[in-house]
Amino acid sequence: MSFLQRLSWWLVLSICLLGLAGCQVWPGRSDDAGVIHLTLWQGINPPPNRDVFQSLVDRFNQTHPDIQVESLYVGQPDQQLPKILAAVVGNAPPNILWFSPMLSGQLVELGAIRALEDWLATSPGRSQIDPALFEAMEYQGHTWSVPLGTNNVGIFYRPSLFKAAGITQLPKTWEELRQVARKLTGDINGDGRIDRHGMLLPLGKGEWTVFNWLPFMWSGGGELTNSRTDAIAENVNLVNEGAIAALQLWRNLIEDGSAVLSLPERGYELDKFLAGKVAMQLTGPWTLGQLVATGVDFDVFPIPANVRSATAMGGENLFILKTTPEHERAAFTFVEYVLSEEFQTQWALGTGYLPVNLKARQSAAYQNFVAKLPVVKVFLEQTHVARSRPIFLGYNRISENLGRAIEAVLLGKSSPVEALKAAQKRLDLIFQ
Repeated sequence: MSFLQRLSWWLVLSICLLGLAGCQVWPGRSDDAGVIHLTLWQGINPPPNRDVFQSLVDRFNQTHPDIQVESLYVGQPDQQLPKILAAVVGNAPPNILWFSPMLSGQLVELGAIRALEDWLATSPGRSQIDPALFEAMEYQGHTWSVPLGTNNVGIFYRPSLFKAAGITQLPKTWEELRQVARKLTGDINGDGRIDRHGMLLPLGKGEWTVFNWLPFMWSGGGELTNSRTDAIAENVNLVNEGAIAALQLWRNLIEDGSAVLSLPERGYELDKFLAGKVAMQLTGPWTLGQLVATGVDFDVFPIPANVRSATAMGGENLFILKTTPEHERAAFTFVEYVLSEEFQTQWALGTGYLPVNLKARQSAAYQNFVAKLPVVKVFLEQTHVARSRPIFLGYNRISENLGRAIEAVLLGKSSPVEALKAAQKRLDLIFQ
C-alpha cells in the first residue's frame, strides 16, 4: 500500500473515531426504470455562482430525461478534501467531482477516477478547449479531468479611493505597489486609528492563500522545482530567490502598516473591499457577478511584476469517479454538456469565469459582455502569462507546507528564509 493510500485509511479511521462523520457504507443508488441518477459534489463560491451552476444543471436535466444530475454543495475545497478521501476509501464516491486539478495525482494514485482520453478523442468538444488548459488536465500520459471554467488572479481596486488619494497611475512593479498601498492607508474618520488599508492579504494555511501568493513567487523569478520540466514532488525546492522575495514583499506590506490580513482561511471574502475598508484585494473574475450586483465602483489591474509578469491559472475541473460503466458514460455526457459553447457562454456571462470553449469566447453574446465589462479584458490578456499549479502526486503536501510558511511570515513568527527552510525540511522528510 502506498503512502497516500495509508494516509487516506488513517484519515478515514480518524474521522470515524472522532465522530466527525459516519462510518457506515453508503447505500447504492437505486435508479428509476430507464433513468440514471448522478451525484455531483462541488464547492462553488460565492453563492450566486452556485445558483448559476444549478440553473445550468436544471437545463441539462430537462433536456436529458434519462440522466438526472443532483448537484450538492459540500463545502470549500479545504473542507471537501477529507470528505472526498473518506468517500473514495469507503467505496461511496460521488459520480462527478468538482475540484482543483491539483488533486489529480492523488486521485490517480488511489485508483479513484476514470481516464477520459478515449471519450474525448471522439467528442466534438475536445477541439474547442483552450489548448493552454490541457497542462492541468493531463498527468502521466492520460487525461483525467476537464475544465468547468478558467480564470486567473488579478488585483481588484476601488477607483474612487485611488482618486481620493491622488493616485493617477496603476502600479506595475512591486515597489510601486508598496507606494500605492501606503498612500491608500489612513485614518478616514479622524479617531486616531487606521480604518482603511491599502490592501488585504489572505491569511491561512490553505490552498487559497498559496494560489494568491504563487504569482508573486513566479514574478520574482522563482519555481517550485529546479526547472519546469523537473515536475515531481521529490524535486521541489521551496528555498529559492523568487519565493524569498515574494514572502518578503508580503511581509513588507504588513510592516508598512498598509496591508491588513483577512480572517483565517477567509481571504476570498470581499466584505472589507465592498465597505471601502481596503482599497485593493487579490481575487479573480469569478467575483464579477457578485461585484456588479453590489453597485460599488471597482476595476482591476494585473499582478505587478518584479523579474517577469506572471499570474496563477485558476478554475476547477470535473472528474469522473469510478462507479459503474453506465454511470461513468452518463457522467461523460454531462461533461460534454459542460464543455459546450452553450454552457460555457452562460457560465461566463453569469459568473465572470473565462470560457474554456474557444467558440464561446468568440460568440457575439460573450463579446458584448466583454464590451460592457472591460475589466474582463485584463484576465483574458493575462492568460498569456498565466501558470498552472503542478498536478503531480504530493502537491497537496507542498501546498500545505507552503501555506504554513506564508502564515508564519505574515504573522511575524519567522523570516521568509527561516519559514521556507522549515517547510522544505518537512517536505524532505515526507518525500525522501
